[in-house]
Amino acid sequence: MIRAYKFLLRPTLRQQHALCEMLRDHCSLYNAALQERRDAYRHVSKTHIRYGDQSVQLKEIRAFDPERQGRWSFSSQQATLRRLDKAFAAFFRRVRTGRKPGYPRFKGVGHFDTVMFPKDGDGCRWDSTPHNRQTRVRMQGIGHIRVHQHRSVQGRVKTISIKRESARWYVVLACDAVPADPLPATGRQMGIDMGITHFLTTSEGVHVENPEYGKKTAAALAAAQRTLVTFPRRSKGRSKAHRAAARKVAMLHAKARRQRLDFAHKAANFVIRDADVIAHERLNITSMTRAPKAKPDLGNAGAFLPNGAAAKAGLNRSILDAGWGIFLNILANKAESAGRRVIQVDARNTSRTCPDPTCGHVTADNRDGEAFACVKCGLIEHADRVGAININHRAGLALCAVAVQPPKQEADDFSHGRSHPDNHSMAKHG
Repeated sequence: MIRAYKFLLRPTLRQQHALCEMLRDHCSLYNAALQERRDAYRHVSKTHIRYGDQSVQLKEIRAFDPERQGRWSFSSQQATLRRLDKAFAAFFRRVRTGRKPGYPRFKGVGHFDTVMFPKDGDGCRWDSTPHNRQTRVRMQGIGHIRVHQHRSVQGRVKTISIKRESARWYVVLACDAVPADPLPATGRQMGIDMGITHFLTTSEGVHVENPEYGKKTAAALAAAQRTLVTFPRRSKGRSKAHRAAARKVAMLHAKARRQRLDFAHKAANFVIRDADVIAHERLNITSMTRAPKAKPDLGNAGAFLPNGAAAKAGLNRSILDAGWGIFLNILANKAESAGRRVIQVDARNTSRTCPDPTCGHVTADNRDGEAFACVKCGLIEHADRVGAININHRAGLALCAVAVQPPKQEADDFSHGRSHPDNHSMAKHG
């Protein structure tokens, strides 16, 4: 299996300065390659320049500018050019499929945060032998940087990436041939329903509360953003105070992101350890968080009717703050490593259908907020648990259907991915 490990770096002040220079020079290379592609298409009879054409120029570029480009790894610069090539490939793919193209943009120095080394030992080497009880990563042009390795690395290191997040630096290791770590069988099947008030609810009635990390930092973030926009345009990016305000905003965003990720790992571990088969709704979060379309007023040219955009914006903010997509991705990753099955089922009417096998009545009148009361049989239950029970039931039907079908179709019902092993668990009973 393929796994990724992310560790915090502890560079010195001189090494931090060198890391910033590395990002700056790779960003400059990316923008120069993008400019060359644009100029060739516009001024040289719509000529398309490929990755191979630009890669062969690296030797001359490094010789011409040894201070900024020649000091860094040749392989990492090739990876930066491949990154641009992938951006153009995605652009042309969107054009062919009729979607919004989104032409590749120039990167600002503050928005170019990752440099990848395609091979361990070529420009960057992961040193698994600790020096004075400290693991280190060695980088060309920078030297040995201390690593806060909080868990062991398994498998073979294939690629190494250096990433900046706000004021912190991380090293990301992509490893293959990582052995699985299966958990003992429980003989249980569980359905989970995702929500806003409760982050998730299991078919057994266990509620995991939504921590709402983004909502908790909203006031401090709003104050930091107000401070940031008070600077006049001529001083943006130039004054020390503006840079400090920008760092404050980035740090608040990064803190909420780290808290959300940690919570998703803990919640996924709780679910994985409690059941062999886990079922959840097939959610299209992109569509769920899309802003409503404008409603033109046909009787008044240039005017629009109310479309509930303000209320929908609040719901979208709550869904994104909950981090459903992050959690479901981590759940699939951990399930693969633990030898569990994750099944996605149709999400329609899961909280409007009576879970009583003898009833099964479906209507919107069954649900009133978080309360569920079947208008036909009178069953009273929490709406989120009703959804989890129906999800679990649909997963059982999917398993029965897969059992009588060829193995090739089994992959359509189960989700697999990469995992990050973790040793935390959590649960709150409701």
